[in-house]
Amino acid sequence: MICNPREPLPAMSKQKTMSLTSDLVALCHSDIADPGPDSRWTPIGDDGYRALAERLDRENPDAPLWVFAYGSLIWKPEFQAIDNRRATAFGWHRSFCLSINRWRASREQPGLMMALARGGRCDGVVYRLPPADRVAQIERMLRREVSFIENVDSIRWLPVKTEGGPLKALGFWVGGTGERILSRRPLEDVAQVLARACGHLGSCAEYLYNTVTHLEEFGIRDRNLWRLQHLVAAEIRTIHGLNAPSALPSA
Repeated sequence: MICNPREPLPAMSKQKTMSLTSDLVALCHSDIADPGPDSRWTPIGDDGYRALAERLDRENPDAPLWVFAYGSLIWKPEFQAIDNRRATAFGWHRSFCLSINRWRASREQPGLMMALARGGRCDGVVYRLPPADRVAQIERMLRREVSFIENVDSIRWLPVKTEGGPLKALGFWVGGTGERILSRRPLEDVAQVLARACGHLGSCAEYLYNTVTHLEEFGIRDRNLWRLQHLVAAEIRTIHGLNAPSALPSA
């Protein structure tokens, strides 16, 4: 089944409105200069990107090129897709566990971005890319998603299930390891970070807002993210001395 985000959604996805609003997100914005790459990490480089793209292409040579989107790739894919479907990756779940000090954060105020951590299930969207220039398409996605050699192990092929049958899709920031991965943090602690971190590409609160709203357009509601957006909204209100909302809504 091809999911059109503009089609009417099932009733369940319209039961409650978000606590995190565009007005609250706007309060998190700051004009911050790009500090440049972190010197502690090793850039992949042009030759490295091409070699990695060629390797990934060889690993799935005779099947269509699908990409599993669970976060920003849903609302800012930066590639042309010829098909999309709801999809589920079993054994993984969304988690704001990737520590960042650039992009949507700064070295003075580090932030957190989403990755897939082990356990549970993740409902997302798979996009099918055109068959031409596969290596070039993979390389463009690599350049967008991963900057350093130390994080290459977070790129992998994922088995996903769709209404049209099982697929193998390329996933980014899946089960990464190392000092940048901060696992199992309470949602309350994550909310404090997301409500404050901002970088030259925008704020972490904006990232959360865009992800939750676009998942809703596909009829997907992630319970943890739904609770998290309420916690972030409450944290922003506290920071700026605004009236507190009423009770915490259930998912």
